[in-house]
Amino acid sequence: MYNVILNKQILKALDKINVTYLPSIKKAINDLSQNPRPFGCVKLTGSENHYRIRIGIYRVIYSIKDDILTVEVIKIDHRKNIYR
Repeated sequence: MYNVILNKQILKALDKINVTYLPSIKKAINDLSQNPRPFGCVKLTGSENHYRIRIGIYRVIYSIKDDILTVEVIKIDHRKNIYR
């Protein structure tokens, strides 16, 4: 089981998310502790351990550290703003 790390910036981003998507985003983040590479995740080009999952119109970018069993959520945002 992986440890999921959320910093203050991520918690603030979660407060700004539309209420209709919030439960599914929280569930997806919690599920990363069981399976950090779920079906549909995409490894981002140009990085060794950054991945993306889609939840509706939102994207969650996270980093996996297999040696210490840690998943760190890096960014959560709308799909039009996530890669800026």
